[in-house]
Amino acid sequence: MKKGWIAGVMAWALALLLVMPGQGMASKGKIKIGSVYIFSGFAATYGQFAKQGLLLAVDEINKSGGILGKNLEVYFEDSHAKPPIALRAIRKLVYEKHVDFLIGLDSSGVAKGVVPYLKELKVPLIITHAATPDVTGSQCNRYTFRVSVNINQNVMAAAKIAAKTKAIKWTTVGPDYAFGHQSWEYFQKYLSKLNPKARFMKTVAFPKIATEDYSPYITSIMAAKPDGVFISLWSGDLVNFVKQANKMGFFKQKFTVLMSLGAATEVLYALKDQMPTGIWVGTRYWFLANNTPLNKHFVEAYKARYGVYPSYNAQNAYSAVYALKAAIEKAGTTEKMAVIKALEGLTFEAPAGKIYIRPQDHQGILNVTWGRTAADPNYPIRILKPMIIFNGAEVTPKAEETGCKMQ
Repeated sequence: MKKGWIAGVMAWALALLLVMPGQGMASKGKIKIGSVYIFSGFAATYGQFAKQGLLLAVDEINKSGGILGKNLEVYFEDSHAKPPIALRAIRKLVYEKHVDFLIGLDSSGVAKGVVPYLKELKVPLIITHAATPDVTGSQCNRYTFRVSVNINQNVMAAAKIAAKTKAIKWTTVGPDYAFGHQSWEYFQKYLSKLNPKARFMKTVAFPKIATEDYSPYITSIMAAKPDGVFISLWSGDLVNFVKQANKMGFFKQKFTVLMSLGAATEVLYALKDQMPTGIWVGTRYWFLANNTPLNKHFVEAYKARYGVYPSYNAQNAYSAVYALKAAIEKAGTTEKMAVIKALEGLTFEAPAGKIYIRPQDHQGILNVTWGRTAADPNYPIRILKPMIIFNGAEVTPKAEETGCKMQ
């Protein structure tokens, strides 16, 4: 009877381990990846580009024999750009699909709502888009990594450009949530140091996500007569803003315009010749910025498969899969904590160039690209001419400055 009771307890414990996302558990025969992006609403194209880049990487890896002899299998969920929905989606992937690793997240607000729960879920997440510095700063933890440019890096580059213009009085137009407010906060911080004469106006514009009528914001900014306008709108919001701003003569004013994510190809394809030329725009990857065999392969393979040039969302998702591959092969196992240790301090080649994942805060260190919009008959979208590539190490705050206390 005692032996039977012990056997029953052991069987129950084994069953529990099989259904829990424990640190040492991994799928037999395949590696499961759970992916959460925005697939509906104002930023649906961003999620679609990310999905395409991720699937391209998965197919390439599976055709070449997988990772440690295991094929990759991917499950996608829609975050709807809402933290509670994103968290439910991730829980579903972890507890129902039993994924081994997570890749994704578009919105900074979503990332801030999800990241604190990864310590409970105990499944590593590689962020490929959400840019809030908090997830590799005050919210950092062993399970959260990012292989894409964050707000600090991109805005530091913007400030370097702004400091070389004649603009003194600056204002902003940005989304009314973490990304917009933090972008403006860091722009002021960095530009103040680079140009002590810079002044920041009280008249600012923070429209809600998915705003339809931007005319009141456009009117107020034009009436304030700034020297420079820093715009952090993105996706469909930026597209709608530009279209409406064109009709109101916004870009014919004398002020300097910087768009932190204006070179996202999702935006450029949606606008085509409606995107004004001569505007300073940033991006987290530019398909013409890196003349390496790997980037050429990626651009050609992506365009052949999907008919368009890849966006930073596509490249970032693609790179995350290859970062995971490099870490698993370095660890020699899919055991989660071993892969986490392998990701910490990992350097790998991506289409965007060499990416180093800093072990202290898990932030990817990579180059940042900005440029001025220009028309080119060889491309269906605006390209960057001239183009400026900022060294990643030079636009990234030191690890001890991020607020990360890794445990």
